[in-house]
Amino acid sequence: MLPMTRRSPRRPRRASGDGRVRELLLPESGASVTVRSTPGPGTPDAPVFVLVHGIGMSHRYFDRMHAELAATGAVHSVDLPGFGRSPKPADGVSIEQYADYLGELLPMLSGRPVVLVGHSMGAQFVTETAVRHPTVVAHLVLIGGVTDPTRSSALRQALALGRDTLKEPVNGTMIVVRDYLLCGPRWYLATLRPMLAYRTDLRLREVYAPTLVIRGEDDPVSRHDWGVHLAAQATRGKLLELPGRHLVHFSAAVDTAAGIREYARTAAPDGEPVTP
Repeated sequence: MLPMTRRSPRRPRRASGDGRVRELLLPESGASVTVRSTPGPGTPDAPVFVLVHGIGMSHRYFDRMHAELAATGAVHSVDLPGFGRSPKPADGVSIEQYADYLGELLPMLSGRPVVLVGHSMGAQFVTETAVRHPTVVAHLVLIGGVTDPTRSSALRQALALGRDTLKEPVNGTMIVVRDYLLCGPRWYLATLRPMLAYRTDLRLREVYAPTLVIRGEDDPVSRHDWGVHLAAQATRGKLLELPGRHLVHFSAAVDTAAGIREYARTAAPDGEPVTP
């Protein structure tokens, strides 16, 4: 599968409004999830996008891409339990548990399968969701996916993230710093352990949904060879590389959203394309 490198065509007009932020109680686990929702154009065939953050983060660093995607379809950006505005769960931390939270949440947000987007550790959450709850996922998008098993030590990840932070846009870095402080070091370290151990590449072999892997061309956390490998492991995978770093969805929100919109037009598992 060949990687794609391109810039976006003219995009749809951005949706107005900042979206509604609400707290939802999941019916089975009892966990609380904060969701920012924008309804989109309201056409019956419009896709539904759900955006899932990475380790220590919240929905706030998706704001730019959220606005871009809302011109095409409904968009829901989430704070999973323990992150952002959502309280910490009582039943511990695992990728599988977070996937099950999403498995509960997605039918509450949409009556049909969604375009499920995850950044960094969020790419692990959404991959596991597509494995455990395949009927709720029409398309899968991994942005800056982790963790490359050849670089899976905490030290290597910290060094790569440090190098990246120095060259990201200042306003993006400030969101990261504020969210990390809100998360707190204890919870961050608790979630770091499963992140380093989870084999995204191996689990992608069990995902049937069309899968788009997006990375910034200069991302030191999710490197080129790892992106190629992830796309190759997916049953129906493609790699899209864009100018940017680990926060490519923030610094290049227009191009990232355009790539996601275009990929959402490809045939879903039931054989029917989602047509914006």
